[in-house]
Amino acid sequence: MSNLTCDVLIIGGGPAGLAAARAAAQSGQSVLVLDDNPRPGGQIWRDGPGVILPVLAQQYRQAVEALNNVTLLNAVKIVAHCGPQQILYEGALGSGLVDYQRLILCCGARELLLPFPGWTLPGVTGAGGLQAQIKQGLQIKGERVVIAGSGPLLLAVANGVTKAGGEVVLLAEQASVQRLAGFAGGLWRWPTKLRQSLTLLNRRYRPDSHVLEALGGQRLEAVRVRQGRRVVTLPCDRLACGFGLVANIELAMFLGCRIFNHAVAVDEQQRTSLPQIYAAGDCTGVGGSELALAEGAIAGYVATGNMERAQALLAQRDKWRHFAGAVDSAFTLNPVLKTLAMPNTLLCRCEDVPLGQVCEFSGWSAAKLGSRCGMGACQGKICATAARHLFGWPLEVPRIPLTPTRTETLVRLGRAESDG
Repeated sequence: MSNLTCDVLIIGGGPAGLAAARAAAQSGQSVLVLDDNPRPGGQIWRDGPGVILPVLAQQYRQAVEALNNVTLLNAVKIVAHCGPQQILYEGALGSGLVDYQRLILCCGARELLLPFPGWTLPGVTGAGGLQAQIKQGLQIKGERVVIAGSGPLLLAVANGVTKAGGEVVLLAEQASVQRLAGFAGGLWRWPTKLRQSLTLLNRRYRPDSHVLEALGGQRLEAVRVRQGRRVVTLPCDRLACGFGLVANIELAMFLGCRIFNHAVAVDEQQRTSLPQIYAAGDCTGVGGSELALAEGAIAGYVATGNMERAQALLAQRDKWRHFAGAVDSAFTLNPVLKTLAMPNTLLCRCEDVPLGQVCEFSGWSAAKLGSRCGMGACQGKICATAARHLFGWPLEVPRIPLTPTRTETLVRLGRAESDG
């Protein structure tokens, strides 16, 4: 893969990244988008066999792909930041360096997965993970599915399961009836979300409910769930469990951007604490596609000097920030979820490290050194995030390479650092 030069480099091709690219391109400057998914759209607009993308997603993709001064590189991962304004990336065909003038981080978010007995059984996935698998062609027709955890994503997953021919036997939401009622009562402020919620209503939806244990031998066979004061056991073929989303901040932390409330801190113009670096979308705080589109466009305009157009979008962005705040308040996780895992429950699935072996340490670095926790293929993206929630440990600044990479890419990294 070749070395590239651009005026504006955007990391992430979800709604925020596409909006940033579309806005920045209006200046006539060269824009490059690097994304780790095979197609643009991120998780919420993930493409796949048989997927019919929303009209808005199609419009953004078509608009960006038609721009002569925008280059989209998909299925690539960021390996390192090599110099003041240089990124090393890797794809299936090799690696390359990008020299840029301004950087916009649109790194999105990932699911928070919390351990509980049986969560490593085949048939148990993240809620968003099952949604992604279905979009990629997973056949679940006739299968019984339990969906559990917290947040509006669960309703979207249930809708996807039903459309794919699966049977949702339970949709367990840990939030209380009181919190959900307060949230629903305020949805009139965001009419599009109110209409959307009505289309996603599911008769299996149960508040005050959470998974206790996944049961089975070679694979999942049933799930034990607490519903209010009673415990029920439900036979099922799949369990999709997600406890909300967490911002992807590893690259921003490595660059030295200020982090606030577990997200990339930005000002009113989407600027980070570092000059020439901006951030937008879920990496600045989880808020959904509408907020991501507004923030991405503002970042793209500001990065290319179009302050007038950016200013015109501030009210729209603030409207969706208020919605994000309402969601966050309504779906705050119950502390009881921290007590689900037993000492022998695996925390790190890559390295088979149980919770009891990790909780004796004082922090994440000590846990890694003493147990190999977080040193597997996912590089701690699952277990380190879970540990942050369970123990209050902060995420530590990552080291390069930022992702498992090939030897020849490491050689290129060494050369780039020596040249710098």
